[in-house]
Amino acid sequence: MIIPIIIAVFLIIIVGSSLKIVNNYERGLVERLGKYLKDVGPGLNFIVPFIDKLVKVDMREKVIDVPPQEVITKDNVGVTVDAVIYYQVTDPFKVTYNVDNFTVASVKLAQTNLRNVIGDLELDETLTSRERINTRLRQILDEATDKWGVKVTRVEIKKIDPPSDIMEAMSRQMKAERIKRAVILESEGYKQSEILKAEGDKTANILQAEGRAESIKRVADAERYKLITEAEGESNAIINVYTAIHKGNPTKDLISIKYMESLKEIANGKASKVFMPYEVSGILSSLASMVEVTKFSDNKEETESTSEKGE
Repeated sequence: MIIPIIIAVFLIIIVGSSLKIVNNYERGLVERLGKYLKDVGPGLNFIVPFIDKLVKVDMREKVIDVPPQEVITKDNVGVTVDAVIYYQVTDPFKVTYNVDNFTVASVKLAQTNLRNVIGDLELDETLTSRERINTRLRQILDEATDKWGVKVTRVEIKKIDPPSDIMEAMSRQMKAERIKRAVILESEGYKQSEILKAEGDKTANILQAEGRAESIKRVADAERYKLITEAEGESNAIINVYTAIHKGNPTKDLISIKYMESLKEIANGKASKVFMPYEVSGILSSLASMVEVTKFSDNKEETESTSEKGE
């Protein structure tokens, strides 16, 4: 009874040792008696127990934390720098057989090249050129780790800490720069305000002048229209009077009487001097003739009445 049980347990152990499961994010390397044999993919894989060995390699992207270290810049200022490295295995064979401990090797490589990159920059460039440092480090590490079957996808500088005295000096410099910018902005604002105010006064004066000019123009147009209308009215009145006179065909005696009525109205005025028209002399002679004729007629009538009384 014991022997069958032992054989069954032995068979179970052999089957369990020969069947290996590789996850979807892993790749397997099969070694036979210490020598690389083949790659295996995800799923259930069979190996020869006690002869073959399965080495699993994680193919997911991973991150390595580079510890802080003191770095000297180009202008001899010591700064503390740390970073993180993101990488992904592209060749499980190379990462297993070409490097002993990839994590330690990549950290040491990153620290060395970080000193080289920052050593070529001054402090101000170091503080303002994080993207430039990240790109340069990624290129260097990617080239160096290519033979290890690893792709460096990204390198990020986490912090760059200058000494405390440098930080205080930078703080004072930044404060002075902010005050300077505030004063400049205030003066620019005052300048712009004065310019806008002057432009506003200029525009207002121009509009007032244009308004006065337009008002004067309209008053002049109204006065001209008034004079033209009055002149046209007087002209039409004169034409109507002239037409009426000629159509009525008045006698000289009637014209003389009308002249006399007009002279009466002229004499009633307040003027101390009266200028008579040239035609008045002819009218006055006509009036004198009319008076003489009237006197002659009256004398004749008186003579006739006297002779009648004598008889």
